[in-house]
Amino acid sequence: MPGAQSEVVTPADLVALIAAVAKGDDAAAFDRLYAATRSKLYGVVLRILRRADLADEVMQDAYLRIWRSAGEFDPSRATPITWMVAIARNRALDVVRKKGEASIEEEAQAMEAASDEPSPLARHEMTDALRRLLACLGDLEEERRRLVLLAYYSGWSREQLAEKFETPINTVKTWLRRSLLQIRECLGS
Repeated sequence: MPGAQSEVVTPADLVALIAAVAKGDDAAAFDRLYAATRSKLYGVVLRILRRADLADEVMQDAYLRIWRSAGEFDPSRATPITWMVAIARNRALDVVRKKGEASIEEEAQAMEAASDEPSPLARHEMTDALRRLLACLGDLEEERRRLVLLAYYSGWSREQLAEKFETPINTVKTWLRRSLLQIRECLGS
């Protein structure tokens, strides 16, 4: 069918696909799951790693982990895409930590990636929850926003943040905790 190249897959469809993959007898389900989620996961992984060669490796490993742990997925605890993004993101962060890719010297590049203006398509696809989160991030003072983005978006360790902000690690932890509480309160209102 020429017009059916881009299939719309709902979260319920993803739950069913993951369940089929968990049974281990449906390679077609895995193919559909991969096709429906690869661009989202690749975007997350590439943003963290900033290198296509590493992103390709991590994607392969992430989907292998998804395949192997599909039986552990619990739709009452997370959406399918959230679960899959967490697997890919954690794998990418493991690679960053192992290879030492996210160094203090790369802070400017990390902030550029974090502050890129979304494309019209990305803006259209942006959920209300993401819009609210970005608005709440915007309410933080500049230094705290940078701290939160470097920690949770770019995967910096507390030690790296303490060095960058020339502050004790316990102070960094306190700033992060307070910033996250402020974001949580903002999202709750």
